[in-house]
Amino acid sequence: MNQESRGLKSFTDLNAWKEGHALVLQIYKTTKAWPKEEVFGLISQIRRCAVSITSNIAEGFSRQSYKEKVQFYAIALGSVTELQNQLLIAKDVGYIAIDNFNTIAQQSIKVHKIINGLVKSSKSMIHNS
Repeated sequence: MNQESRGLKSFTDLNAWKEGHALVLQIYKTTKAWPKEEVFGLISQIRRCAVSITSNIAEGFSRQSYKEKVQFYAIALGSVTELQNQLLIAKDVGYIAIDNFNTIAQQSIKVHKIINGLVKSSKSMIHNS
């Protein structure tokens, strides 16, 4: 079953992108209050990483082969894991309060699980074709 037959017309229809986008917005809101000396350090790194998640989901969606889709969705998974690491650093250096950290960490876990489902689904399409 291809994406169009499942009612997916755009990458923005994917739950992985929707939840990833919510994560990006959380990251931007949170990092806005961080120390200005981190603008070219952790703030830049964590924002690029979060944006990379949804960017790779979008790019994977537009690919024609499921093998290519898996490649981009796997990169998005790596970006989620990288983001989780950066969030731990931000928490440990005191840039993010524990309650905010927990909220964002839970969202990142949700995004990771959904993208992992996309990877598995796309891999099954490779094996079924």
